[in-house]
Amino acid sequence: MGTELNLIKKLRDETGAGIVDCQKALAKTNDNLEKAIILLRKEGQKIVAKKQERQTKQGLVGIYLHSNGKVGAIVALNCETDFVARTEEFKELAHDLAMQVAAANPLYLAPEDVPAQVIKQEEDIYHEQLVNEGKSRAILDKIVKGKMDKYFEEVCLLRQKFIKDDKKIIDELIKERIAKFGENIQIKDFKRLSL
Repeated sequence: MGTELNLIKKLRDETGAGIVDCQKALAKTNDNLEKAIILLRKEGQKIVAKKQERQTKQGLVGIYLHSNGKVGAIVALNCETDFVARTEEFKELAHDLAMQVAAANPLYLAPEDVPAQVIKQEEDIYHEQLVNEGKSRAILDKIVKGKMDKYFEEVCLLRQKFIKDDKKIIDELIKERIAKFGENIQIKDFKRLSL
């Protein structure tokens, strides 16, 4: 029994899932912690997709000011209930996102927010560079697509690597919290200021 409780605790710490969900996942995977994590993550993605349609009318503003006082950022982070908005973990998420904005200076929230003329301009630049390098027409589109994906990783907040854990991107961080809180979470707006 003690071993089972330890496994449930480890799984909860790893995933943020509820006790019952952890018990079910461990039972389905014969107490294999790694497989249980994968199972919960897959199920969490299904939950996240359903929750992302729900309205977010509560939340808070996260603020970060760099120690030199010359760079700061604010992030308006929404959730469904005031109960979640008041939790320390939600406040920490808002602060971490503000820190991300201050450090990584995103220009847009997501690729779909990048204006069409900016995308076309970037694609034209990459295309011209590749033609000048003598790349064949057959692979130009693939290379340009790869370069555009890299561009979106630099300028879109949801595509950026999380500064506290570069193994995940901000979009994954938000989805993890949606699964953990059981509520939809949306970044409503963000601003970065610097001297």
